Amino acid sequence: MNAALRIEEFRRAVSRLNEALAEGEANPLSVDASIQRFEFSFELAWKSLSEVLMRDHGIRAASPKSALQQAYQQQIINDEPIWLDMLRDRNLSTHTYREALAREIHSRLPRYAEALGALARRL
Repeated sequence: MNAALRIEEFRRAVSRLNEALAEGEANPLSVDASIQRFEFSFELAWKSLSEVLMRDHGIRAASPKSALQQAYQQQIINDEPIWLDMLRDRNLSTHTYREALAREIHSRLPRYAEALGALARRL
């Protein structure tokens, strides 16, 4: 897939994440949907970064962590710690489901959505 198409998918995913977050946390389905949309958004974010790194800088980044590190070095993202936090939470939410953990991750999603949105606008 080319970078422009991947970036457009990423932008749509971030928009959908924000829609889910607007529903609040009172409904457990909304919490689950927000987390799932965060996972999609994060996946598309690192894959978009990987495409941009290759296209614009000739840098191959085959994993999420390497894409984030290279994007930070190339000043595509400017807050590496939040992106590494997102990576950690994506890994936790993908591989483990516990209600308390889901609520904890959900509480961080607005901050993550802000960073994802900033990247979507920048790309």
